[in-house]
Amino acid sequence: MDVTVVREQLRAMREASEARPLVFGFAGEPYDPALEQFAEGVRDVFQRHGHHFRPEGDGQLRLVFNFVNPGRPRAYRRRAKATFVVAVVLEGHPPEDVLRAGYPLLVRSLANLCVYLVRHPEGIHTFFVTLEQGYYAVAGEFGSRDYFEAVYERLQPLACSQLVIDNVFEPDLPPELWEGDELTRELAEAGRRLDALGLLPAPFPIDQLLSPRDLRHIELLYGIGGLSYGNLSVRKDATRFWMSASGVNKAHMRVVGRDMLLVKGFDPQRAAMILSVPPHVQPRRVSVDAIEHWMIYTEHPQVGAIVHVHAWMEGVRSTLVNYPCGTLQLAQAVADLVRQAPDPGRAVVGLKNHGLTITGPNLRDIFDRLERGFIRQVPME
Repeated sequence: MDVTVVREQLRAMREASEARPLVFGFAGEPYDPALEQFAEGVRDVFQRHGHHFRPEGDGQLRLVFNFVNPGRPRAYRRRAKATFVVAVVLEGHPPEDVLRAGYPLLVRSLANLCVYLVRHPEGIHTFFVTLEQGYYAVAGEFGSRDYFEAVYERLQPLACSQLVIDNVFEPDLPPELWEGDELTRELAEAGRRLDALGLLPAPFPIDQLLSPRDLRHIELLYGIGGLSYGNLSVRKDATRFWMSASGVNKAHMRVVGRDMLLVKGFDPQRAAMILSVPPHVQPRRVSVDAIEHWMIYTEHPQVGAIVHVHAWMEGVRSTLVNYPCGTLQLAQAVADLVRQAPDPGRAVVGLKNHGLTITGPNLRDIFDRLERGFIRQVPME
């Protein structure tokens, strides 16, 4: 299939997704006057921008605000993976660490994003906590028109984004690759180097926070069996590349089909990555950023490897919106910045409030540049 045609199909999919008005609703109970004020404000601002409010039971909901009690977080169980869920939490006292306090609530409520409202003596402060372990403040006086416009500007692009995380497993990996090759050994070594540099946050233990029923729900809906951070890939040939699996500890990648997978294409009709796996292995899903790597590899034959880390470098160009991982919007935003780089084959692109995507002719080149200077703390804004 002509990759140029596929890229145009993807761009059309994105434009159609972003053009449709959102159908949104509420779940849970706004148990505090401040939450009632937040609910009224977001309903008004979204309707003012042409979106449609519906009751919680409406099966067409694309955006759900789930009001969560931090003492008894209740999950909203989606009917479709396209539903974007925002957990809204009110904390009575400022926590020592917003991310440490807010992230477990995000996971336990099965949300895509957490709006973490914190009472301070001078008023309510608002933070957005993301699945990528980032958080950032929303400016403006809580409850004002400008405040809700700022909330809308942050949320609307995320809620309109389109996930491309489905996998098609084809048990046709040649036997000579069942134990891997030189490239998979390089990929495993690169994962160990990331760990040695302190660039691999510990995989988040969602099994300790979620019930078996909720774990089954998100695994069936999204194929997620765990949360880990960062990913890396290396080109196999003109059309295929090896990539780390989703949820795997990158410091201990060993088994082909489970820890590392061979991506051999993208199916635009199913919006799914096509993977070649050994017939005897129960495969894991590939990293959710596979669509982003596929876009870069197919457009830039000089790119031989790609690494994504939760770190930063001074002076890098960055995406303008912190789109969720695994979305078409994030993949295209990163691919656009790689294309605009002076040398796409050795580009460094910032992902807003998230981290870096780095291209290179090989993994060694990327690590040589990375080790010259990076900032562990990603700036949040």
